[in-house]
Amino acid sequence: MGNIVAVVGRPNVGKSTFFNRLIQRREAIVDAVSGVTRDRHYGKTDWNGKEFSLIDTGGYVVGSDDIFEAEIDKQVELAIDEADAIIFMVDVEDGVTGMDEDVANLLRKVDKPVFLVVNKVDNNKRAEDAVEFYALGLGEYYTIASINGSGTGDLLDAVVEALPEKEEVEEEVLPRFAVVGRPNAGKSSFINALIGEDRYIVTDIAGTTRDSIDTKYNRFGFEFNLVDTAGIRRKSKVKEDLEFYSVMRSVRAIEHCDVCLLVLDATRGFDGQVQNIFWLAERNRKGIVVLVNKWDLVEKNTKTAKEYEQHIRKEIAPFTDVPIVFISVLNKQRIFKAIETAVEVYKNRSKGIKTSVLNETLLPIIENNPPPAYKGKYVKIKYIMQLPTPQPQFAFFCNLPQYVKDPYKRFLENQLREHFDFNGVPVSVYMRKK
Repeated sequence: MGNIVAVVGRPNVGKSTFFNRLIQRREAIVDAVSGVTRDRHYGKTDWNGKEFSLIDTGGYVVGSDDIFEAEIDKQVELAIDEADAIIFMVDVEDGVTGMDEDVANLLRKVDKPVFLVVNKVDNNKRAEDAVEFYALGLGEYYTIASINGSGTGDLLDAVVEALPEKEEVEEEVLPRFAVVGRPNAGKSSFINALIGEDRYIVTDIAGTTRDSIDTKYNRFGFEFNLVDTAGIRRKSKVKEDLEFYSVMRSVRAIEHCDVCLLVLDATRGFDGQVQNIFWLAERNRKGIVVLVNKWDLVEKNTKTAKEYEQHIRKEIAPFTDVPIVFISVLNKQRIFKAIETAVEVYKNRSKGIKTSVLNETLLPIIENNPPPAYKGKYVKIKYIMQLPTPQPQFAFFCNLPQYVKDPYKRFLENQLREHFDFNGVPVSVYMRKK
C-alpha cells in the first residue's frame, strides 16, 4: 500500500501552493497529461526515491470561513484516521489563531508523525516571529516559504524518514477490480447485486476504520478480486457530503487495482468529483470502465443514452477511448455486461504486441503522415517497440525526439488504439533517441 500524507490547516495559509509545488514537480517529470490541467487536491509525489500520495484537505471545503470552522475538525479527524503522516500548516503573518489551537488540540492526541510547518517565512524577521508557534505544544516546527520552495527540502527529508515502511505483501496475483465513485452512487448495491447477498449489514461498528474490502469473485470462467471502497462509513463523524473521505478511500483502492469501475449516479451526472476520480485513475495508468447507474430513473427520449455518452466523452477528452455502460443495479440491468467489459479492459491493459507486428502496421502509416518538420529539420521514426511495463507503453525511436510535439504523439496513440484495441486503457507514447 502507498503512504498517504495529509496537509491540514485553515484556509489561505498556503496549503495549495505547497501542494502544487510538490505535485507539479513530479507531474512535470512523470506525467505531462496532454492538455489536461485541473484543480487537483491529491496527487503522487516522491522525495529521495520514496513515493507517497499527498492530499490537500482544504480542497474539499467550499463556502465561507464559518462553514469552515465546523468542517476543519472533520477534516483533521479524517486525516488522523486515514493518513500515515500529517503536515499541519500555519501562517507566520497571522500568528497563532484560535482555529490553529483547535487543530493542534486534535493533533496532540495522535500517535502518528505530525509536522508543524510555518509558512511564508521568507526573511529573518519572520523566522524570529515563528517562535510563537511553540505555544501550540507540537514541539519543533519547520519554516518554509511555499511560494519559492525554501525550506521544503528539510521538511520532506523528515516526512519521508517518518513514513512507515510498507511491507510488500506477495499475494496470489489475481486481477483487482476496484469499485469507486462518490457516496450514494450505488457502489455497494452494485457489488451486492453481483455477489447476490447483502454483506454490509455488519460492518458499521462504531469507530472502525478498515481498508477497502476485497471479495473473490468467479464468473465467466474468470477469477478476480472485487475491491469495494464503499462498505465503510462511520455514521458519527462522517457526513454524507464529506467527499474527502470517499476520495481518500478511492486513492488507496485505485493505486492498487488493475481496473477501476467508476460508478456514477445518472441523475447527478458526471460532475467534478467523479471527474477527479476519473483523472486519478487515468494518472495512475489504470484500466477504466464508466458505469452510469440509476439509468432507470432518467427520463428518456430516443437519443438520451447517446447524448449522455457524448457529454461524458467531451468531459474526459483527450482520453475518450473508454467504455461507458448504462446500468441499473436496482433492476439488475446490464450489471454482468459491466463485469464482462471490465474483463475486456483488463485483457487490453495486459496485452503485449510483437515488435514485428507493431513495425509492419505502423511504420507505413507514419511514412505517409510523418511528424511536421520543425525549424526545417525532419523527424524520421525508424523503429517501434512496446516497453515491458504492467500497462501499455510504447517507445518510438527517431533521430530528433525533442521535436515531436503532443499533437503528433496523440496521433500515434490514436493509431495504436485503432489497430490494437486499447479500449479503457491509458496508453503512453515515448519518443526515444535511436
